[in-house]
Amino acid sequence: MAIPDYQSVMRPLLAYLSDGRIHSISDIHDVLCKHFKLTPDEIKEHLTSGNQTIIRNRVGWARTYLSKAGLISIPQRARAIITERGHQALAECPERIDVHYLKRFEEFRAFHAPKVETSEAQTSRSAEQDETTPEEQLAASYQAINQSLADELIATIHAATPTFFEQLVVDLMLAMGYGGSRKEAGRATQATGDDGIDGIIKEDRLGLDIIYLQAKRWKKDNTVHRPEIDKFIGSLTRHRARKGVFITTSDFSNNAKEAIKNLDMKVALIDGQQLAELMIEHNLGVTTKDVYEVKQFDSDYFSEEV
Repeated sequence: MAIPDYQSVMRPLLAYLSDGRIHSISDIHDVLCKHFKLTPDEIKEHLTSGNQTIIRNRVGWARTYLSKAGLISIPQRARAIITERGHQALAECPERIDVHYLKRFEEFRAFHAPKVETSEAQTSRSAEQDETTPEEQLAASYQAINQSLADELIATIHAATPTFFEQLVVDLMLAMGYGGSRKEAGRATQATGDDGIDGIIKEDRLGLDIIYLQAKRWKKDNTVHRPEIDKFIGSLTRHRARKGVFITTSDFSNNAKEAIKNLDMKVALIDGQQLAELMIEHNLGVTTKDVYEVKQFDSDYFSEEV
């Protein structure tokens, strides 16, 4: 069974609390994992941020929403108990308890209401957003923004000159910690015109090893196939090189990716998507627009154990 969304967690969570006893969040989590028959891998699966497992995050938000609607109360840290309203909800909703049901309670509406006016498009997405937790919505928005930025970066690179792309490759390698200084890297990566090698760059400031480069500013539909990679590997072999990087703004075929396996040298393939992601990661050609700090509850601070 797939990991349930947080609304699907609500009724089983409330049903587990129906005995009227105080239960720990840890026990609730374990019981719900068994209820939904989650596999060990599903239980361990993390959010994109990596800070928390998906199921623990969804159980936590289900508990929060039920609490805000008054169906459960939190008598102690990391504990929960059902309320009379919760018992009533179980009787009224034999199949499912969700956000739509919780909105009948004024306290929950006050909590769940948007704090600013939303556009018509945002309003139309409200039902879909109700299926995911705030952290998941934030992660999805972050990924969408970055993907849009990546697409814009590649489109701009395609529109630029070959010389600009060569300099971009230099700047990226520098941003990733290779090449020593920009002046040294610029000299090292001047086109050699020699045997399929577009340039070379120092692996470190001391120049203890050299990385050979091949760069192809190709359109998305112009895939790099194995013959191009074989040619690059042949060039590396003739130069007795141990490391090479092949960068393209398009993509690599499966056969091209197979070509670099089980070699006596190390060859890295960077396609257009990875190129854009590396530029974003290393702040090349992008600027920071906004920064949001996401805080989480610090249970250690509230612990009164000596």
